[in-house]
Amino acid sequence: MEIRVLGPLELIADEGHRLDLAGHRQQIVLACLALEPGRVVSVGRLVTAVYGERPPSSARAQVQICVSALRRLFAASRHPEAITTRHQGYALEVSDTRVDLQHYEAVLASAATAPAKEEAVQRYREALRMWRGAPLEGLDSEPLRAAADRLVERRLGATEECVDLELELGLHGELIAELGELVAAHPLRERLRGQLMLALYRSGRQAEALECYRSARRVLIEELGLEPSERLQALERSILASDVTLSAPSVREKAEVVVDPVVAAEPAAVPALPEILEPVGGGTGPSMLPTDIADFTGRSAQIQAIQVQLAVAADNPNQLAVPIVVVAGKPGIGKTTLCVHVSHRLAWRYPDGQLFADLHGGAIRQASPTQVLERFLRTLGVPGAAIPDGQEERAEMYRGLLADRRTLIVLDNAGSETQVLPLLPGNPSAAVLITSRRRLAGLPGATHIAVDVFDSKQSIELLSRIAGDERVRAETDAAAELAELCGQLPLALRIAGARLSARPHWTVEQLASRLENESRRLDELKHGALGIRVSISHTYDNLEDDARRLFRRLALLDFPIFGGWVGAALLDRPLVDAQDLLDDLVDAQLVEITGTDAGPRSQYRFHDLIRVFARERLAVEETAAERNAALSRVLGALLFLAEQAHGRLLGDRSPQIHSDAERWAFAPKVAAQLIDNPMHWLERERQTLVAAVRQAAKVGLVDLCWDLAFTAVTLFESRIYLNDWRDTHRVALAVCRATGNERGQAVMLYSTGSLCIVEKRFDDARRNLEQSEQLFRQLGAEHGVALVNRLLAYLDRMAGNNDQAALRYQRALEVLRAAGDLTTAAYVLNGMAQMALEGGDTAGAMRLLPQALELSRRAGSRRIEAQVLYRLATAYRDAGELTAAITTFDEVLTAVRELGDPMGEAYALHGLGLARLRTGDHAQAAVALNDARVLAAANGERMIEARVERSLGEWAVAAGKMPQAVVHLHRALGLFRAIEAPVFEAQVLAMLNEVYAEAGGADQPFVDPSRADTLTADGDGAQPPASFHPAPR
Repeated sequence: MEIRVLGPLELIADEGHRLDLAGHRQQIVLACLALEPGRVVSVGRLVTAVYGERPPSSARAQVQICVSALRRLFAASRHPEAITTRHQGYALEVSDTRVDLQHYEAVLASAATAPAKEEAVQRYREALRMWRGAPLEGLDSEPLRAAADRLVERRLGATEECVDLELELGLHGELIAELGELVAAHPLRERLRGQLMLALYRSGRQAEALECYRSARRVLIEELGLEPSERLQALERSILASDVTLSAPSVREKAEVVVDPVVAAEPAAVPALPEILEPVGGGTGPSMLPTDIADFTGRSAQIQAIQVQLAVAADNPNQLAVPIVVVAGKPGIGKTTLCVHVSHRLAWRYPDGQLFADLHGGAIRQASPTQVLERFLRTLGVPGAAIPDGQEERAEMYRGLLADRRTLIVLDNAGSETQVLPLLPGNPSAAVLITSRRRLAGLPGATHIAVDVFDSKQSIELLSRIAGDERVRAETDAAAELAELCGQLPLALRIAGARLSARPHWTVEQLASRLENESRRLDELKHGALGIRVSISHTYDNLEDDARRLFRRLALLDFPIFGGWVGAALLDRPLVDAQDLLDDLVDAQLVEITGTDAGPRSQYRFHDLIRVFARERLAVEETAAERNAALSRVLGALLFLAEQAHGRLLGDRSPQIHSDAERWAFAPKVAAQLIDNPMHWLERERQTLVAAVRQAAKVGLVDLCWDLAFTAVTLFESRIYLNDWRDTHRVALAVCRATGNERGQAVMLYSTGSLCIVEKRFDDARRNLEQSEQLFRQLGAEHGVALVNRLLAYLDRMAGNNDQAALRYQRALEVLRAAGDLTTAAYVLNGMAQMALEGGDTAGAMRLLPQALELSRRAGSRRIEAQVLYRLATAYRDAGELTAAITTFDEVLTAVRELGDPMGEAYALHGLGLARLRTGDHAQAAVALNDARVLAAANGERMIEARVERSLGEWAVAAGKMPQAVVHLHRALGLFRAIEAPVFEAQVLAMLNEVYAEAGGADQPFVDPSRADTLTADGDGAQPPASFHPAPR
């Protein structure tokens, strides 16, 4: 098997014929793997290569589907192990395939070490003949285009090396035509020009050689505004003087030949294969770096020190420890700005990703390493369910993922060594850049770089860039005075410059005079960093009354970031007014925009020092009643918006269990603008939702606390944020118990029971649900009892107690219908239909499902509608109506893809695969089932993964592949046992007995179960991640 990238991508079978690569995405994935044979290419890099900088939510799963398809193609050509899964990525195994690029590099390397020039030329020409055209022609992928450009550059470099040797061997006459074509194609390449000039001169064509130089000079001046290099000019002078050192040697001459420097320049070292894929502008790995700023000023010494330190470490083959640079200085000194700027400049050295985290070291509530590790692991592609709970276990997984990866980790605002140590990688190919107010001397082997205030020149330069160069140059003395009054601190200078920019009628002297009444300092700057409080105070004093009020009240929030909508609730004003006031605060540099969303969906944050100032003003200028009312409005507004998002996802025409807490409602049109996409809005506000639950508990707003936690479950379940689900409910349940809020306790226990079902902790689930049921009964809340019984019925089903499950379902259905809860009633009917299908009662399921479908559509719940359609398609399949089943499964696929629900897609593909299997279409069945397995494994959903493995066992039996059937069924058996599903376990055991009997009644399986890691229907040996099972579908 050979893969060719030195031209259009081709896959050549052992027999010599070309294999068809079905899709564009498959070709991009294969090309990325082929460019780095034997090395791991992360899933994140493949996603970027296929989809660019804005991939869809299903991108990772789609890439995994591409890999699965490629594996099937390789397996069909007797190379099942060509692609392996390693370290959250994939690798093309060099022992199993041949890549023309690899052979090309090997031949070039042998040319560089050849003992004789003639042999070296022969090998160079052998390598160059491997090219078939433009590399990877036709593949639309920015990383691949960049890689192709580097390959072309390497080809030109090899050509130049070869030509140098051929000129030394006296073959100048044969080179003129080739060099002429190369110069025409690459007119700015001076080395080729010099070689052509020398070949022409040695061929007795001195005038043409000189014209070649003049042509080069014209092109360089016209295109670049530059004269030719000194080397090319020196060659021209030598040709004009008929320098004897330029004469051609005899082909048989063994003496050393003196050649002009422009021709005999030092050959570039042949780079290793990974350097061919060295990304431009930051690489194809995940990049979490904040945006660099356009008006960055000064810090040249610090920039050079950081770059040198990390470059020396990166280029040192004996480097054993991870290089660490700590940038320390006073608050407001510009540490973060400096490190973000340097990180963007260094990103090309770390193509496997740049991770960034604000550790909030200066805040009361610092970021815990455990939380940061979860964020990093998710960014590196680990499903939420696969992330361990403990900090030490997360750190071990994190270090394992970064092993052998060139990754830059930027830890901003570190508070202590203890906070940083768990976040350090273990390999020297990574690097860590840390900012802190402290020196962090306890970090072993770290390089420490101090950042101090600007000098006067740098301060004035920054003012000029913000306020305008001409304006500042017109008042140089006043500008110097202003810089002094700002304490030469970049934050204060930036605020002052923004003030001037926003008020073009002011003079620099006017602003300087306003800063003269310095009287106090911020507590956080008591070690000599003067001027920030005065600067912020004067900026604050010059705001309009409403802007000042908004500024103060923003400090009420314990949110790390906040949406623009909070301003409306804080001021009890329309959103458009609050947005204008927020823009004023942004212009004055008192808050900053974060993220990429625009308009009413923009998000903001405080600098930590400015937040301190705002809280000081809040305590002085607002009464306790005003503060409490404003905070209640914000939390009420958040609950209102979360309910709107929840309703749009699950149906907004059914009653839900909520508190009596007062909502602060937006007009319908405004709410629709804010919630452009319900799931995206919930994701965007995730940090706010979690922080709001904690803050509501802290200030005693108990109803708001538990209601926010309950409403956010839509997000936590869909995106597998199990830690957020667990933490918010622990906080809310505790405050409900402490205050005797029985309704809140009942709801939190109900929702915690649902979480336990997701986590397959069925005993804990039953205990929580039974406590919830008891509380709901004491409160006379029959609706709540019905909700609990739906989940208890599911637990009964999992335990094999179908009679009890049916009784619970029926009781719940009566109450839900009477309460008008159409959505949950549809869920119950759907569950009853599923139980009927599992019991072989297809007719019973067909009576229930149309009712469920009607209720879901009346409720406006596209999600439950998709799930009911899934059951209906299953019923059609079991009834033998396979055409209707396939059509309905296609409807389900359309719906879940619109919803952005990868697990729904896995369920639909599983059902579709079984339907196609029943029709005898084994090939299409295998495609759908394997795609379903990839999605399930990628999201850690063990229930559907187990069902798919069972179905793949059926497929293997039908296809006559008994060894593979045993493998798939043993995998299914292990998964069902792990999630404690005895009914399904029994079904698989019965299937295994049948397979063994058909194989001849052997007492032991004829395939060793330990080989299940390597045998599958498509030769895929990748292991699925740890478990996750969403709430009952």
